[in-house]
Amino acid sequence: MLSRVLSKQSCAACKFCCSFRRQSLWETPLFPPEVVEKLSKPNEYGIVGEFATVETPQGPSAGRLVLEDKFRTDDPEEEVPCTFLDPHKGCILKAEDKPFDCSIWPLRVMNKGGELVIALTPTCPTIGATPRPELIALLKNGLGAKIFEYAKTHPYIIKEYREGFPDYLSLAREQ
Repeated sequence: MLSRVLSKQSCAACKFCCSFRRQSLWETPLFPPEVVEKLSKPNEYGIVGEFATVETPQGPSAGRLVLEDKFRTDDPEEEVPCTFLDPHKGCILKAEDKPFDCSIWPLRVMNKGGELVIALTPTCPTIGATPRPELIALLKNGLGAKIFEYAKTHPYIIKEYREGFPDYLSLAREQ
């Protein structure tokens, strides 16, 4: 979705968004219930994921990969990769099984004081080099509407706003 401002080669080489420190587990993507059902038992990928049910105030439950037990040390800087990340090939999930959060990263749909916004995750090592006007143009030319529409039908992807996340697009301002 972001190929105009973020190359697949950059993402494949980096994989930063596919690994998590303890303090960033809140960013672990949420999977729709039907995908959790598929991936939590033997499947075409040959990997069975462990999921925790996340009840959200916005609507139906979703599944979050359980990664807490994968840390090997007490080092807060230690990173644990997503269960479905192949270190050589990248994400092994097909588009229909990949969480929407992963498809739009480093963008996030957030609730900022009751207003739905699309914000940029400030830690993406690659997108920081992308001129802000180019990213805003991409959002205003259809991608933003697509993201907001998905969030309306899958509200569990909406995260609470956190300071330091640049707010690029607001649903209220676009209507």
